[in-house]
Amino acid sequence: MEIAVIGNSEFILGFRLAGITKTYAAESEEKVVEYVNRVLDNSSIGILVLNSSDMAKIPVRLRTTLENSVHPTVITLGEEEGGLSMRERIKRSVGVDLWK
Repeated sequence: MEIAVIGNSEFILGFRLAGITKTYAAESEEKVVEYVNRVLDNSSIGILVLNSSDMAKIPVRLRTTLENSVHPTVITLGEEEGGLSMRERIKRSVGVDLWK
């Protein structure tokens, strides 16, 4: 399973430095939606990381799909975390609450 990161160039820079190769620089809302759809179609990607501000720009139907997605598990990072917490997402994807 691979990790994919979608966001502006500043957001993805740290992930690139950490060795994540599937990074998508999306400077517009249209590019964010395009890359999200591309990631959803790629079965080798297990985790999708998005900036929370980009998540808010995604159309409601696609955002609902992402929030309910188990594969890939979607993690939002940024000032405000939309949707489920990371604990809930890990619990949903693994099937066990690791904090207990």
